Formats: sequence, C-alpha cells, structure tokens
Amino acid sequence: MLKPNNAWKWYFDKEAELLMLDLGQDMVFRVAIEKKHLIPDAFVDTPFSVDDASLFQAYYEAVSVLPLSSPRRAELVLNAVAANRFHKPLLPKSWFFKTVEGHATPAAGSIVELQTDLGSEAFLVIENSGCASLCMHAGESPLALTETKQMRFCEAIKVMNDRLSTYEEQYDSGSGHYALVG
Repeated sequence: MLKPNNAWKWYFDKEAELLMLDLGQDMVFRVAIEKKHLIPDAFVDTPFSVDDASLFQAYYEAVSVLPLSSPRRAELVLNAVAANRFHKPLLPKSWFFKTVEGHATPAAGSIVELQTDLGSEAFLVIENSGCASLCMHAGESPLALTETKQMRFCEAIKVMNDRLSTYEEQYDSGSGHYALVG
C-alpha cells in the first residue's frame, strides 16, 4: 500500500496544465481534476499536509470494500484527497439521479450508490455539506447519466443527499454475485 510521507508535495505542472502530486523516488501522480475546476491554491506548491494524510487513510479504509485493484484504489484515494483540498465548490446536479426513500446523511469517506435511469455505481463521499455531498465516481466503468453524458472513474459531482443510497458490497465467487447482508 502507498503510504503518505512528509516529502510528498502538490504542484501545478504549467506545461501539462495539470495538478500533480510528487511522491518522491521519481514517482509523480497526475490528478484527474481539470484545471478549470481547481481553486487558486492548487497553483501554488504545497506540502502534503497532516490533514491530507488523515483523509488519505480514511478514504483508503472506506474504498477497501470496492472491487478495485490496489493501484486503482490508490488512484481513487489520491484524487479524492485532491478534490477535498483543491476542487472548486460545485452546485448540486441531482437531476441525473433517482431520489431514494429513507436516505441517511453520509459521513465523509462513506461509500454510497447513485442510480440513474441507465444504471447505478458506487461513489466515495468526499465531503458532506449538510443537505448535499461532493461525491467521486468509484466505479471503473463509465456511468451513463443520460443517453449522451457519462461520468468517468474519479470524476466528482455534488448531489443532494436524498439521492444517496447505502452501497452493498458485491462479491464474485465465480458462480455469481452476492450482496453482503446484515
């Protein structure tokens, strides 16, 4: 597992026009957030903070229930930490998703499911602002929002909490899919 340390540093690569995380030892992580969605602080070199490390740990534990490889989990977690720290505030775009009866208010780091008319996928809750949550798409397959619009892995969206349902862990034992109950 990737472990945060005090040598990590956020910086904006002007040539590539991307936010990056220098992980040391000649390793660099490219953040999936588009330049237009970054706050001004993203354009200043900044150390990976203690708060970033705490979020990294919380998110990493949360995504352990997802059927992702270890490198994909690390990618999701690092993008989520970056979104928590550097993503511009978003207005909710709840109209893409179905309303859920008896929804709960999710904590940051929760895994939830969002359902459209065309499918459903797991999302990582990056932050909850009371009635809405910033969520990151945690499924490797694109999620169709409409016939022409899709969300890709690690893309963030803000939605009203009445659209979030509890994620059920999926297991594949070779003979079918099972949901964890209880």
